[in-house]
Amino acid sequence: MSTSIALRTEGLSKSWGSFKANSDIDLSLPVGARHALIGPNGAGKTTFINLITGTFAPTSGDVFVGTERVTHLGPSARVAKGIARTFQINTLFPGLNPLESVTLAILEREGLTRHWFRPVTRHHQAIDEAMALIEDLGLAADAARPTRSLAYGRQRLLEIALALALKPKILLLDEPAAGIPAGESGEMFNVIARLPRDVTILFIEHDMNLVFRFAERITVLVAGRVLTEGTPSEIMADARVREVYLGEAQHV
Repeated sequence: MSTSIALRTEGLSKSWGSFKANSDIDLSLPVGARHALIGPNGAGKTTFINLITGTFAPTSGDVFVGTERVTHLGPSARVAKGIARTFQINTLFPGLNPLESVTLAILEREGLTRHWFRPVTRHHQAIDEAMALIEDLGLAADAARPTRSLAYGRQRLLEIALALALKPKILLLDEPAAGIPAGESGEMFNVIARLPRDVTILFIEHDMNLVFRFAERITVLVAGRVLTEGTPSEIMADARVREVYLGEAQHV
């Protein structure tokens, strides 16, 4: 029985002049995948995410959501096709509280943001959905607190909530644990691990303990190219990976 593919890239490449940030990357993620993208600094990981989301146009190659080619689509259109992402540095509304922020994201998804300032009772369905999502991510106690007052780890969870409010098929997480104390990063990934299996997850992460704990498959990028792909145990045992990356990591 064949497995449905959520996201696929074919020969995806990006160059600026003579500099090749990504070269001929083929990646295929089945629906429900929990897939990590790792590699040394400068390996081209974030560039690859930017190509998937349409932030950068590829020099060559294609991106597919399911069987549909989306290479020609911009970022907003790809969101509509089911791709959502987070960033290395969070992009939140500091003056809003989490409930307001997630409600606004839901209204954006439904094309209702121009009615944001109508009485709250007009948005009760969006508010209820937002509160349920906040509760699922363990943010209920912070629902009414200004975002700027939240601990950084809580802000990172809020960013994931905002991405999930778009009801994505594919969630791209760019270093979700960056800047979070080690004791809290495991908690964040526990939340990520509980996300429903109809959401396919591709994440960039430098903490190898987290990668080996939560990823089911791993792709290793080096100098913009795929060095290898495999299960965590295969990646851990690969001498090439240890030479170019894992030997440098402090968390192995």
